[in-house]
Amino acid sequence: MLLDDERLDYLLAEELRIIQSPSVFSFSLDAVLLARFAYVPLKRGTIVDLCTGNGAIPLFLSARTQSRIIGVELQERLAHMARRSVDYNGLSEQIEIIEGDVKQIPSQLGFEKYDVVTCNPPYFPAHEMSDKNLSEHMAIARHELHLTLDEAVLAASQLLKQGGKAAFVHRSGRLIDLIAAMRANRLEPKRIRLVYPKAGKEANTLLIEGIKDGKPDLKILPPLIVYGEDGEYTEEVRALLYGNK
Repeated sequence: MLLDDERLDYLLAEELRIIQSPSVFSFSLDAVLLARFAYVPLKRGTIVDLCTGNGAIPLFLSARTQSRIIGVELQERLAHMARRSVDYNGLSEQIEIIEGDVKQIPSQLGFEKYDVVTCNPPYFPAHEMSDKNLSEHMAIARHELHLTLDEAVLAASQLLKQGGKAAFVHRSGRLIDLIAAMRANRLEPKRIRLVYPKAGKEANTLLIEGIKDGKPDLKILPPLIVYGEDGEYTEEVRALLYGNK
């Protein structure tokens, strides 16, 4: 089942397992945060996760909802990892992994049909590729080589029904770009939460959710602090990762 340097890791809070690889792809804390932040219906409707990587967000979401989940991933190797994780956890009836280009996926899946879209897009513009040692898989996942922020937001809007919700995680420095892209594509920002590595530090990550054709009314949620003064995860982040055990 496992290839090359792949390993089977635990998603402790969900009591699930996921296939990861240090040389190909491993999910980050951002995926956990987005999966917890996003609104999801308990049973009805369908959720689409764009840039799904190795399927971490669909797996996380499966513990919160009985709704159907579709994960979309450009890279064949990552989509293969995601499918095997879904199968391993016995979730193939709920989660479907599609290998495809996010820019083309609305034409493939259908326009304005979906209730929720989540997306953890590539964070860095292609010209910021300073680390030449990145594998091709990681370079595509981290840099806008095949998908820009504007293109990701457009695809999310095209997939969503009117009143549907889109949730994104990104670098805090791209907040204005993200809000501009969302409003240009009929996604009205409704909730924002900034993530700080430590208290007293600048935010480095943002979570944002918008409603398609929603009315302007933005809520700024309390800050999320990742590490305490002792260098350990804060109680909130520990609960997100490991559950309330």
